Amino acid sequence: MLDQAIAETPRPNLAPIPFEADAPFLKISGELPRELNGTLYRNGPNPQFESPGAHWFVGDGMLHAFHLENGRASYRNRWVRTPKWQAEHDAGRALFGGFGRKLSDAPPATTTDGGVANTNIIRHAGRLLALEEGHLPTEIEPGTLNRLGYCDYSGAIQGPFTAHPKIDPKTGELVFFGYNAAGPLTPALSFGSVNSSGVVTRFERFESPYASMVHDFIVTENHLLFPILPVTGSMERAMHGRAPYAWEPDKGAYVGVMKRNGSAQDITWFRAESCYVFHVVNAWEEGSRIIADVMQFEEAPLFNHPDGSPTDPKKNRARYCRWTFDLAGNTDRFTQTYLDDLTGEFPRIDDRRAGYAFAHGWYACANPELPMFGALSGIVHVDGTGKRVGQYLLPAGDTISEPVFVERGSDAAEGDGWLLAVVWRARENRSDLAVFNAHDVQAGPIALVHLGHRVPDGFHGNWVGAN
Repeated sequence: MLDQAIAETPRPNLAPIPFEADAPFLKISGELPRELNGTLYRNGPNPQFESPGAHWFVGDGMLHAFHLENGRASYRNRWVRTPKWQAEHDAGRALFGGFGRKLSDAPPATTTDGGVANTNIIRHAGRLLALEEGHLPTEIEPGTLNRLGYCDYSGAIQGPFTAHPKIDPKTGELVFFGYNAAGPLTPALSFGSVNSSGVVTRFERFESPYASMVHDFIVTENHLLFPILPVTGSMERAMHGRAPYAWEPDKGAYVGVMKRNGSAQDITWFRAESCYVFHVVNAWEEGSRIIADVMQFEEAPLFNHPDGSPTDPKKNRARYCRWTFDLAGNTDRFTQTYLDDLTGEFPRIDDRRAGYAFAHGWYACANPELPMFGALSGIVHVDGTGKRVGQYLLPAGDTISEPVFVERGSDAAEGDGWLLAVVWRARENRSDLAVFNAHDVQAGPIALVHLGHRVPDGFHGNWVGAN
């Protein structure tokens, strides 16, 4: 998925499916826990039309909803009908290339933006929001999956909005950021918060050391951390027909640390060896230190150097890594310590521990015994030290999506619940929803919900309970 090997290796499950579907009664192997009542929403690229030069990960968003209730399962998928999707649907062809770029043969009257809403879907303050980092949130109607329009909180926010906002488990506050906040390929970032009632309580901007693609950020109980890593944006490159984003390790890695109740003017910038991180596992505070667990690449996958030369495929894999910031130390450096050598991505935790010390985490891993090393084909369970305490690998050729944790109940102990992950069955070219006991992933799925078609490899999703 995010590994260069995958980008270079033909994989049938990256291709879009050309239809929307409803499946009200799905076959189940095993037994679905009766406590699982709600919907797993997943989001990912599913281009409506093939577009010249556009990578699959910028394709139109398609939502996949698995509804579980009293041991039964149903499914629905729908494209997110963004203005881009609707304009291309009406034209019967692609009008945009990658990163919202209008194609040269698009009609002059094409004025809509290129937003695709294809990366994540969350619920907060009664709203279901489809997200991608280049545009405002797109509000979705639960059940039907109809698009209700962009959500700007009554004009309180403007510009890009991250696909990875964080919800404080104690206050219900949603904290967000956006890069390219002063326009495409600019070094400005915005950040803000939305309270548990859905009211924006803060929205500010600041300048980062350079223009960077910032996919995720870090939130603890008292701090915000903004990673500025050297996948750099350049308007000059874009204007000359070259890649707008490229890998420039000489720029170095920066992380800006700010108190949540402080000001952007007080950001302290820490530095370290160049790396790239798409996804943060979790972060917390220990006295004057901040600890952040991330899935770190030595060199960014999917992007070349500014001159077009490729990065090193051997370094284009993510591994579990721990960052440590000493706020009381006499240094502007932070440390990076790999905790495992296993290739993995799409980490998740019990979200009730988001921003606090935690004891259980999970991520999708690659199988080092298989030739297609980059394909994510298993789940790893780790403890709070990053040590593996469980692992499950799929049959050869099958791949797995991000594992989403669902607690057994609001009062359940941390990690007591299930993992939900969509699995592609290569031999049958279709998908299952796999349900695991979160504390015993090595035992394999306790239930499988069988689809008659495949769900293309995608990005992120979340569980929305029925209550």
